[in-house]
Parts: sequence; C-alpha cells; structure tokens
Amino acid sequence: MTLAPHAAASNGAMGTKILARPEGATGALVLADGTVFWGRGLGAAGTATGEVCFNTAMTGYQEILTDPSYAGEIVTFTFPHIGNVGANPEDIETQTPAVRGAVLRCDITEPSNWRAAQGLDAWLKAQGLAAVAGIDTRALTRRIRDLGAPKACLVHAPEGAFDVPALQERATAWPGLEGADLAKEVTCRQSYNWDETSWELGRGYGKLEAPKYHVVAIDYGAKRNILRCLAALGCRLTVVPADTSAADILARGPDGIFLANGPGDPAATGRYAIPIVRALIDSGLPIFGICLGHQILALALGARTQKMHLGHRGANHPVKDLATGKVEITSQNHGFQVVPESLPDNVEVSHVSLFDGTNEGLRVKNRPIFSVQYHPEASPGPRDSHYLFERFVAMIESHKSAA
Repeated sequence: MTLAPHAAASNGAMGTKILARPEGATGALVLADGTVFWGRGLGAAGTATGEVCFNTAMTGYQEILTDPSYAGEIVTFTFPHIGNVGANPEDIETQTPAVRGAVLRCDITEPSNWRAAQGLDAWLKAQGLAAVAGIDTRALTRRIRDLGAPKACLVHAPEGAFDVPALQERATAWPGLEGADLAKEVTCRQSYNWDETSWELGRGYGKLEAPKYHVVAIDYGAKRNILRCLAALGCRLTVVPADTSAADILARGPDGIFLANGPGDPAATGRYAIPIVRALIDSGLPIFGICLGHQILALALGARTQKMHLGHRGANHPVKDLATGKVEITSQNHGFQVVPESLPDNVEVSHVSLFDGTNEGLRVKNRPIFSVQYHPEASPGPRDSHYLFERFVAMIESHKSAA
C-alpha cells in the first residue's frame, strides 16, 4: 500500500500546518516547500538531507547506491521492485557510499538471486543508509520533472516521531549542490595502484598480469568498473587524489591521463582542478574524461557548465555519436552539463543526447583528447559504449609510437 503525499499548508514564514501522520508511517520525505511524503522506514534509522533526484534504471540499484557521483543526492527509484535480487560484495562502485538515501515504491522482498549475500535492507543498515518505502514515486517523479530537483530531508524514525516543521527548515537551510565541491569528499586520500580487471561468470574479477600502458587516473569520485575496463585493455593504473599537481602526475611517467567521474558542481571543483588539467593538456599526452571529468576538461578548455533542471539519471538514455551516426543506449548520472555554444573553435561536439539535445561528448581537433558525459563502463546497451576505452588505448599506442 502506498502512503500518499500530504502537502503542508503554509502557516507563517516557516510554520506549517501538518496533516496527521498515517497509521504505520515510520518514514517520511519532507521537501523544502513543505510537501510530506509518508512511508515506511528502511535501512538505518536517522535523518539525511540532500537533493532529491530520480533514476529510471530497472537494474543495478546496488551500483547506483555506491556510485560516488551520487554524493549529496537522495535517489528515487522509478522502477518499483528494488531489492529483489538482494545485495552482494561484488556489485559495488566504491567501498563507502556517498549517496544520502533512497526512496522506493514497494517494500523490499526476500532476495531471489544466486549471487545474493544479504537482503538490501540489511545492506542499507550495514552502510548506515536510510531509505523509505511506500512512497508514491510516480507523483514524486512528476513533481521533480515539473519543478526541478528539490531539497529535502529523508527520515527513518522507527518510533514514528516526526518534527515536520523542523525537518522542513533543515531542508530549506541545506545549501544545495550548486557551488558545492563534493569531489574533495569522495576522492582518495592518497594514491594507489589498480590492476583488477572485468568480472566474468565463474571466475569473478581478474587481475592484469602483463600491463602494456601506464595511465594516471585523477579521482574525482571514480567508479571501480571504469578502472576495471581500462585494466582489461592492458592499462596499469595509478589513481591519485583530485588535487594532485600536474608536476606530480607527469613525474609518474604516464602514457595517458584519465579524468574520472564524480559529484558536485564542476565549477567549484574546477577552482583547483582546472589549472592542473590545463597543464596536462599542454603536456601533449592522451586524455580521456568521463562525467565530471568531461565537465572539468571542458572548463579547462575554456567552455562553461551549468546546472540542469532535472539532470540525467538512468540506464536507458539514447546518445548519438556524431562521427558515425550510431546511437548508443547509455547509463547516465549527472546534474550539470557543458554548454556547447561555449566550446572554443578547436573543440567540437562529438555526442548529443537524443532526449533533450544536450552535450554528451567533446573532442579536441588537434590533440589526442576527448571526453563523454555518460558512463561507458556500465552495461545498459550492454556494451554499446565500450569502444571509447578502446579509442583511448589506441590514442595511447599511437602517441607512444610517434614518440
């Protein structure tokens, strides 16, 4: 049974007149405008504040909840049956999730999958993540679609006590994602080496035995499967913190540079990242960026970024490769975009979204540098976009041969 939303009528500047809590409600999503979605609390008890977004993917909820790019976000799943296949220690993108919480339509059922190690509710508790089920996610998604991503408090209160006016005030006071440098919260604290390759049935993850290339990956919130895709193509990776200097990076003798995905406002992260990336561009090395890395690269090249009304989050986004005319079904998670009109003359748009025409990729005409907004390491196509990793490795090989 879905517990319907209740709009809190205004009663003064911050005061509200709250309708009675429905019987059985132990969870709630309180929006900054006073709207309250009542539900049943799941996972860890507590309160989390963030921006509410929605994700349209039908699978991969564990990867979504561990994607560092969701820092500061409360994820609403539009697919109703989340948790059916349980959770396991392999399908994670980072060890410590940065997402603020999750909103579900239906209660979590007992897992039905041979790979499940525990139920999703137990996994949420272990990760310290709160969630709420029984929400009318269709109504919430329409609200986000029409009015934009709201600030909110998600509450799991097993005892059923809710101070809604205080929660509304807390949501209103939260500064939001625009202007927020969240990469510093999710980046690694020290550099490390990566040699784990892609997962295979019956074998699990492999290990790179004979590396051909050395890639330095700047970690703005890197997903593990991106690193695995590069390692599977022969790249030994050195992952470095987001603020590592260009001199330090180049001193490691890389054959190529990877700019990772990550959360937050690219302009805020760019305050320290842009000078670093500009120096790396001047080095002449091949550079490949994904998601936030794409946005940081665009800023370093002289372009602008801006916050989107909704953002793109899901595993069913069609993107057109302008060079080949092919359409890829992509996985996406971003709330900011590169403004294509701001790109300099030596940079061209390489990919566009067929949903709304926004920029999904760029290429520098006179250098071995390119980037995409979406996530080619995910498998919505399932392998529509893996050619991008091969393109990067081919650039590395060509650059080494010419050296």
